Amino acid sequence: MSPSRPHERGFTLIEIVVAVAILAILSSIIAFKVIGNVETALVARAKSDVQSLSSALNMYKLNNFTYPSTDQGLRALIEKPSGQPEAPNWQTGGYIDRLQKDPWNRDYQYLSPGQHGEFDVYSLGKDGQLGGEGENADIGNW
Repeated sequence: MSPSRPHERGFTLIEIVVAVAILAILSSIIAFKVIGNVETALVARAKSDVQSLSSALNMYKLNNFTYPSTDQGLRALIEKPSGQPEAPNWQTGGYIDRLQKDPWNRDYQYLSPGQHGEFDVYSLGKDGQLGGEGENADIGNW
């Protein structure tokens, strides 16, 4: 005779399906929360970049008495611009290390004079179009 074993029981197929369904629901909720936070983080990064560019433009003006023209653009922050207005006291090494793309991999926009002040620096948001709402809204120094 073989020694007796206590009664062993495994999981039924229904118990496994229910557990997998619960895990799927929880992972979708978590993924939805994370995706929402990613968009919030992208907007926050764009706001921070716009603020940094605005500060660099203000330093440029302190040295050169005027902001770069729209044609000279943000490039004037990393290399001495040609044309008008002149930059007689352009800071050697520039005002920023490099021009970054916005979080959606597009160039930041620059206007001088701007529609909202002496200059406008902005990203067109997720959709890349002027205007918009929510994550598609423009993000600027205004």
